[in-house]
Amino acid sequence: MCVQITPMAKQITKKVSHVGKIDWELTHFHGDELSTFRGSSYNSYLIRDEKVVLIDTVWQPYDCEFVSRLKQEIDLKQIDYIVMNHNEVDHSGALPELMREIPGTPIYCTKKGEAIIRGHYHQDWNFVNVKTGDTLPIGESTLTFIEAPMLHWPDTMFTYMSGENILFSNDGFGQHFASESLFNDAVDAAAMMYEAEKYFVNILNPYSTMVTKKIQQILAMNLPIDMICPSHGVIWKENPTQIVEKYLLWADSYQENQVTIAYDTMWQSTRKMAEAIAEGLLEADPTLTVKLFNVAHEDKNDVLTEIFRSKAVLVGSPTINYGYSFAVAGLLEMMRGLKFKKKKAAAFGSYGWSGDAVKLMNERLTEAGFQLIDEGITTLWVPDTDALANCKAFGRRMAEAL
Repeated sequence: MCVQITPMAKQITKKVSHVGKIDWELTHFHGDELSTFRGSSYNSYLIRDEKVVLIDTVWQPYDCEFVSRLKQEIDLKQIDYIVMNHNEVDHSGALPELMREIPGTPIYCTKKGEAIIRGHYHQDWNFVNVKTGDTLPIGESTLTFIEAPMLHWPDTMFTYMSGENILFSNDGFGQHFASESLFNDAVDAAAMMYEAEKYFVNILNPYSTMVTKKIQQILAMNLPIDMICPSHGVIWKENPTQIVEKYLLWADSYQENQVTIAYDTMWQSTRKMAEAIAEGLLEADPTLTVKLFNVAHEDKNDVLTEIFRSKAVLVGSPTINYGYSFAVAGLLEMMRGLKFKKKKAAAFGSYGWSGDAVKLMNERLTEAGFQLIDEGITTLWVPDTDALANCKAFGRRMAEAL
């Protein structure tokens, strides 16, 4: 049985309130795949018009807390409809607890959404499938459903509320960013935007083409948008379409005048190479931003965000057991999965006898869609003065190739 917990609903408009959960303790998401050092939120929204609508729920660990608070906000039997924009467990996790209380309530979702909910919870609830353009009159306002497959799951949709002019965008336009202040104009703008970019890079970038098409479709609908309410992070209230503009920019093979050097090192030889290469890059082009990361110690998602911003990435590793380091291997696999576009790359590393790492890293970079601009550079044992000079020359060649 769920214990009684003080309600924490926050008013967004006269008709809409936030009934979700702010998770200050969250540091990793999707298992350990995504760092969330600023926490997150699971945003659920309650609409009170002539009909009452709940949009999305929260992550399963907070299901009892969610239902308890919702009970203190409203008699659950007054909820006419539940809208599930996306059914990954961080959004649908409280459904079983909620449906025990109101089992017959219609659940509006896409056809694939129904399949995913059934796959997760194995329940025969009252599903109503919707597609783009379908509407649900709820009184003075009308809800319009917009399918958004692969933003970022096959079942995803957005819901638009007329009158209030709100786009409930689920994972689109979100951030893993905890704040008791619900709106974008009440938080640190730079920190929030960084988390929005990091979220795009690590979750939505593989689907950039679909992101662009979906945004263009929504813009063509000429819907007035006064607010964008995602399911993670703060609500875009002040200049809400700024995040739409950012998405269009990020989805278009985004890059800045930057080179990222991502390396691992065993006895500091590869680190010394990385630093000499950085010097060469800046000698050839002082306008470049050059960032170095030891990927065995830095957060992988932050490194990937910097690679996203870059024209090129230089990846370095010593040769270990005829291959490259475990940390570099993980980064290369994530780079492959994120499908970066129109970026260049090269590899470097030190070795003692076999020296296979650079060749193998080149192969993985090519598989990941990067354009190799050099066969790479290797150093036997610890780099001496001549070897470091060669690394600086390598860096200058890289800058010239960009």
